[in-house]
Amino acid sequence: MTAVGKARSLTVVAGAYVVAIGVAWAWLVWGPATGRLWLDTLVADILATLVVFAFSRAFGNSSFYDAYWSVIPPLLLFYWWFDSGVTTLSTWLLAGLVTTWAVRLTGNWVYAFPGLHHEDWRYPMFRDRAGRWEFAADLVAIHLIPTLQVFLAMVPAYVAVTTTSTATWLTLVAFAVGMAAVALEFAADLQMHRFVKTKRPGEVMDRGLWSWSRHPNYFGEFGFWFAVALFGLAAAPTWWWWLFLGAAAMLAMFLGASIPMMETRSLERRPGYQAVIDRVSRFVPVRPKPQAEART
Repeated sequence: MTAVGKARSLTVVAGAYVVAIGVAWAWLVWGPATGRLWLDTLVADILATLVVFAFSRAFGNSSFYDAYWSVIPPLLLFYWWFDSGVTTLSTWLLAGLVTTWAVRLTGNWVYAFPGLHHEDWRYPMFRDRAGRWEFAADLVAIHLIPTLQVFLAMVPAYVAVTTTSTATWLTLVAFAVGMAAVALEFAADLQMHRFVKTKRPGEVMDRGLWSWSRHPNYFGEFGFWFAVALFGLAAAPTWWWWLFLGAAAMLAMFLGASIPMMETRSLERRPGYQAVIDRVSRFVPVRPKPQAEART
């Protein structure tokens, strides 16, 4: 794809999302109801994802999907909340947390998005590895699986806004953990943006939060989804055994796929990254090893 201006690209992506959300809304209003609110919205979510996928294929760029990750969760939450009619301090705190997370993450994507001439480097790799099944890989691995994963992680929020419960100490803990996680992500991304502006070729990021964790942004993202699960637990303690499945799936994706791919690429492009691996924690922020100890 030839270079496309950022403003025009954002307009096109926003238009795609308007169409996708419109299709989802039409399904919820005029489509056959299943009798289960969560299932109705899951079908609508999948239909919206298929619309985004159609735009991805039409423009030859699967990064159309990237912001969908953060745009859809607050829409799901407010739709569930409006339909259930349950209003407590817990629902207000959860709504505030999810909205703050969504605005921050979407804003970070807008800031870093160069235009539709750019595509996340992982997507062509997925399609190339799939060979003749690249269409299926694009649809399933890049679009549908992330949608299902985010929906699963939002199920505790569904429980929290459709269950009549009073605010408990766990609700307050969940809100504090979630806001701290969002603040951590914000600080990590801000530090990375500043580094990228001034970095020299081959230089590695090992400053600030990035000196305590090689992926503090992913740690913060997991912290947010863990907090959402805590809100569900506060609303329905007896369902503890499955409310953390979505957060666990996020953790598995970060540790089993996203981080290994990024670290392999960093080692290929930046020889000095091995020294960072030797000294800095992979995921959970901890005090870094002294350089002398890291070399032993």
